[in-house]
Order: sequence, then structure tokens, then C-alpha cells
Amino acid sequence: MRLKVLIAPDSFKGSLSAIEAAICMEEGIKKACPDADTTLLPLADGGEGTVDVMVRAMGGTYVRVKVDDPLGRPIEASYGKLEDGRTAVIEMAAASGLPLLSGEELDPVRATSYGTGQLIRSALDEGCRRLIIGIGGSATNDGGMGMAQALGIRFLDSNGCALGMGGGELCRLDRLDISNLDSRLSETEILVASDVKNPLCGLQGAAHIYSYQKGATPEIAAYLDECLANLASVIKRQLGLDIAEIPGSGAAGGLGAGLMAFLNAKLRSGIELTMDVLDFKAKAGAADLILTGEGRIDAQSACGKVLSGVISVAEQLSLPVVAVGGSVANDFSSWSDLLIAVSCVTECMNLETALENAEQAVAAAAERIGRLLIIGGMIRNTA
Repeated sequence: MRLKVLIAPDSFKGSLSAIEAAICMEEGIKKACPDADTTLLPLADGGEGTVDVMVRAMGGTYVRVKVDDPLGRPIEASYGKLEDGRTAVIEMAAASGLPLLSGEELDPVRATSYGTGQLIRSALDEGCRRLIIGIGGSATNDGGMGMAQALGIRFLDSNGCALGMGGGELCRLDRLDISNLDSRLSETEILVASDVKNPLCGLQGAAHIYSYQKGATPEIAAYLDECLANLASVIKRQLGLDIAEIPGSGAAGGLGAGLMAFLNAKLRSGIELTMDVLDFKAKAGAADLILTGEGRIDAQSACGKVLSGVISVAEQLSLPVVAVGGSVANDFSSWSDLLIAVSCVTECMNLETALENAEQAVAAAAERIGRLLIIGGMIRNTA
């Protein structure tokens, strides 16, 4: 009887995409078990790689469009249009992400999510009426104002003048003009992939928790929190929505709040949403084993990451899981009897060397796993 293996890793950040990691794992398993029946289903949690994973699994094309980067400069960004013709998969980081700025350019007061709104508008132009938006890796703290501006909403001060770009403008916000909001949004389902649970405002909110990595000082973070609180107050007054304390509203510098308030979007766990779209449970149900992995396996892997989603499904199916990590932390302890974690690093080396040799290391780890499975079968047959 042929071993059926579902290969479903996350990316190994800094070295391998989820797709590349899956190919390496298949290579290793096939060396040890040439007759193994392997199915590749790379995963993502709504962050980097989500578009590629879904386009690969569901079929589709990439759409390239000119947008504004977080500082308003023209760039090209892409998103995925799936084979059904009505679903678009967007990573906000493609237009509004941290990697688009150098360290000296980071400025959460000025940074705008306008480019993300341009990606959404392009998807609507393409006829898509179901949007899946991953909102990890933002450079912004504007509460989704830029995104909404790109889709027709005007943010006005007490004199009726339009605000400029960036979260620093929101303290001057007096009212919203939503009369020109793109009408196609009313017939569009928008699902947001995010694992951030922070509210929009307060000490656990977007500004105080995340703006430092975007270039803020403590003084700037406090100011941006006031700006977001004012946005929440105006939204509550005009739209009747109290978004300030909703878990996840603080994701991506408050873009989570903006998507909910202005586009009626639904926030979902990133890995759960991805697995639902890819019909992961059905594919896992046809396997004998799940082989997964990520760059580092530690206690954080249990907190809404790909590995936690895989284990959740595996436990429902009583299916064993082997996870390959670029490293496995000493404090990692299996939170499931079905899980074994294996490091692909077998000798002392610096990080740069490990990253350079990631393909060979992951493939070799998968081969070792395959040979252990063979030995396990021999033991079982002689017991």
C-alpha cells in the first residue's frame, strides 16, 4: 500500500517560499520512498505568499497594476485573480508594506494605505466580486483612510476641506463624505485574513503596539493613537459602528477597522481562511500523513500560525503530522500527541549559511523522515 503524504508547509522566511519548501520536501520524501503518493498544498496565513499559494492551488492569473507606495510614489504591484473569474486575492503589503520602504523612509505619520485601495479598485474593474485580502506587513497607521480615499470616501475637517494622506491627518477629521464610495462594493464579499487580535485604540492598539517598527517614537505613537481614536469617534457618530475595541480592528495600522467600517469586510483567522479556500480538510482526509514546516518552530507556532491550523485539522482527523523547522526552539513542546517537530539543521552553522543551504537542508530532512517511516513500518510488521 502506497504512503499518501500531504505536503503543506508555510514559507521558510528569508530563504524559501511555501511553494519552494513543498517542492524540496517532496524531493526528499521521494528519495526515501519513491512510491509515495505526494500531494503538494503549500499554505500561508494571510501574510507574504498568500497570493502565490492560492493562485497555484486554485488556478488563476496575476494582475499587475500601477499603484502608490506608502509614501505616494508610483510603483507596480500585483494581485491574483482566481480561475473562477470572480475572486481576487490581494496582499496589502504589495502596495502598502514595510519592505517597500528603507529604514530612513519609515514614517507612520505620513504613510498611506491608498495603494491598497487602488488594488481593490483594480480587482473590481476586473469583475471580481469576492475579495480575499491579507493584511500582514503594513507600513501604515492610517486606519484604512488611504484605502477608503482611493475608493471614493472623502475625509473632511471642520471647514469641509479634504484631509491629506497619512494617519497623522486623522486628528483633524470632523466628518466623512461617503456619497462617492464605489457602488460596486455593495455587491462584493470581502474577507480579510489576519491573526492580529489588537483593538484599534488604547495601549494594546495599533499605534502603541505596532507603530514602533514603522518608525514611530513614543510621542508619535501616542499622537497616532489619538488620531485613531478620533477616527473611531467619527465613525461611531456617522455610521453607528463602534469599532474601537473590536478584536482585529487594529490590524495593519487600523486597516482592519477601515475595511470593516467602510467596506463591510469580515475578519477571519488567516490560516483558517486560507485552509477553507483551499479545501484543506478534504485533501488531508485522503492522506496518511501531513508533512508541514516553517522557518522556526517555537511556542509562537501555536498562536494562529500555519502549524497551529494544520494541527487543528489533523486532530479532527486523527492524522499524524511531522513538521520540519529551520530551527526548533528548546522551549518548544508538542501541544499535540500527533505532532513531531524535526530541525533541518544538523550541524553548527551561522544563519547566513543556513539560509544559503535551505533547499538542500529541507530536502534532506524530508528524506530522513521518509527513511524513519520505512523503519517504523518494518518494526510494525515484525512486532
